[in-house]
Amino acid sequence: MPGRASRETVEQMERIGRDLRDAIVQITRLQPRVTINNRVYFEQTSPIAELALISQKLEVEHEFLHTWAGSTKRLRLHGTYTAKAGFDLRREFSVTISPAATIVRLPHAQLLGLEQNAVELLAYENGFWNPISGADVQSELATLGKLARDRAAEQNLTGQAEDSFRTQLKSRVGNAPPLHVVFYDAAKIE
Repeated sequence: MPGRASRETVEQMERIGRDLRDAIVQITRLQPRVTINNRVYFEQTSPIAELALISQKLEVEHEFLHTWAGSTKRLRLHGTYTAKAGFDLRREFSVTISPAATIVRLPHAQLLGLEQNAVELLAYENGFWNPISGADVQSELATLGKLARDRAAEQNLTGQAEDSFRTQLKSRVGNAPPLHVVFYDAAKIE
């Protein structure tokens, strides 16, 4: 009897391992490393390097004013960007299953990209002897991009991506045995 019970427990954990692997493949297109009772059942594979789970449109505006010798130049820009947050799949992504708990381990989500969709020129006013230069325009475009990146950080897109992953995984596999999703800090791969 004890042998049969332990065989059923191992079979149940193997089923959970397969179900988790299938759910993760559906969400991420990545097969994680799956370990059951310290035995590796599946190795990690990934056909893509990044997975974006959150994509959000951001709008930012910035105005540049500079006065020199009583002459003021003014440049005002409005930018529309798309920010994408998700996971770097080149990092370790593993699933460890034991009778007590199932632990899914992957790197923290990060801002994967910030794409400039449009820039609108709202004001372009040269001063009488203080004209707007190409360097002024380049500097303001760079500032607009930094403002969009800051806005993406303020809106916690990386936290939203982690919550989305956790929710999708739990909705697909349930919580038996207890499912723990652990995000770890990882150095960026260049």
